[in-house]
Amino acid sequence: MISLEEVTKSYGHTKALDKITVELNDNKIYCLLGCNGAGKTTLLKLIAGHINATSGNVKIDDNTINTLKMPCCVHFIENRAAHFNIKIESIVKMASELNDEFDYEFAENMIEKFHLDKNKKYKTLSFGMQAMLNTLLNLASNKKVVLLDEPVLGLDAIMRGRFYDLLNDSYENHPRIIIVSTHLIDEIAKGAEELLILDKGKIIHRSSIDEIDEMAYSITGTTKEIEPILDSLNVIGRKTIGGHTSAFIYDDRSRIPIGFTGHPIGLQEFFINMVEGDSDEN
Repeated sequence: MISLEEVTKSYGHTKALDKITVELNDNKIYCLLGCNGAGKTTLLKLIAGHINATSGNVKIDDNTINTLKMPCCVHFIENRAAHFNIKIESIVKMASELNDEFDYEFAENMIEKFHLDKNKKYKTLSFGMQAMLNTLLNLASNKKVVLLDEPVLGLDAIMRGRFYDLLNDSYENHPRIIIVSTHLIDEIAKGAEELLILDKGKIIHRSSIDEIDEMAYSITGTTKEIEPILDSLNVIGRKTIGGHTSAFIYDDRSRIPIGFTGHPIGLQEFFINMVEGDSDEN
């Protein structure tokens, strides 16, 4: 359904995205992971038709997308987007009047769960609550594609937990493509099914969360023991301290050499090693 072919987005001499080719066809929750400046928000804006690609093609359902042909099936409110400084109740009402598919009941439920005062005006909300208002408008839109840009930024741990529960509830009630851009790496594993890692404008990894759980692990031992076995494995990073080495692997566990044990690593550690690679401390 979503197709990007050799898409580049440049700002002057800087490439925010560099020849990205990817297709997202299945209804599921995708996690878009990357460091600051990796190009996550730029990618979401291109899919939504808010900006134009410098080169390449962006398509939704085989229709070319740009600022003159914005897709009606995509809903995206940028994280720092501002609304009219009116009451939350009025903003939600306006959203429902503009979209026949808008799930007003779901929006009301989220407002209650997150203790949003419907009588408060937008500019009186904290940054976290402004982000949450944008998120509930996105999810309640019920569009075929929903793009969430750092939806839990500024929320405390309790509120983030509630968000992930509601994200899953929203998806179960209305399966569709939901792309979540986030910095909170391990938490997104509670809801996302598939991971895309964006680094320096390129997608450097794509897989299911279950596949990462199965194939990402570490092996630890003396450097003398570890080094000879690494050529036969897909090493994504290593850390050497003194005479000991921890090697981070993304490979079939059946290939672990006899005498060694693969230790599970979290999504955050996997991400760091995919992006940074080797790190030695002597």
